[in-house]
Amino acid sequence: MGYSGKWRERERARQLRAESWTLLDIARELGVSKASVSVWVRDVEFVPKPRNRGHPSHQPHPLTIRKQAEIERCRAEAAVTIGQLSDRDILVYGLALYLGEGAKTSQSGFGLANTSVEVMVSFMVWLRRCFEIDESRLRARLYLHEGLDLEAATVFWSDALGIPAGQFTAAYRPESRDRFRGSKHPNGCITVRYSDVTLHRRVMALISALTSQFAIPG
Repeated sequence: MGYSGKWRERERARQLRAESWTLLDIARELGVSKASVSVWVRDVEFVPKPRNRGHPSHQPHPLTIRKQAEIERCRAEAAVTIGQLSDRDILVYGLALYLGEGAKTSQSGFGLANTSVEVMVSFMVWLRRCFEIDESRLRARLYLHEGLDLEAATVFWSDALGIPAGQFTAAYRPESRDRFRGSKHPNGCITVRYSDVTLHRRVMALISALTSQFAIPG
């Protein structure tokens, strides 16, 4: 899946940053530039490592240790349960994702919007693997708040999704006076659309066939 760019490096960088690695150390570990690391991890909370890690006051609380152990156990169990996805697994996953997040009417076009890079990468994997598409008909648009770096966000999403920057339409920048609740996502919200009414109809028919497998109470 070459179109996912440096996806593995980004995810590893974010993990290391959460473990209190410095930008320089991460860059050296992954063999990438410090500038790239800075963009990838700028929304990851960073807590510098204490100098005297052996001092009792610097030891994690027992509840924190227990919580982390449970999280790791759940992750390990989940990896075994999910295993390697088949093409059918990916098809069904993508249909469920589109049912929840995708555009439902042909007037809205075939597409999906989200702030999560994991969700959007999985959407593109599904789209490319399960359907024959014309890459040139893909369009992407960013919703990005003022004060955030549009160029960096465009590069980030273009690299992650394998959509050339030239296929990004003009970004939407909400005015600063617009009321906003919650945190601002540094890379914004990305909308990916694909111009194909027939594909939209096919996907909605597949979703209908999927949901019809479940009995309606009463």
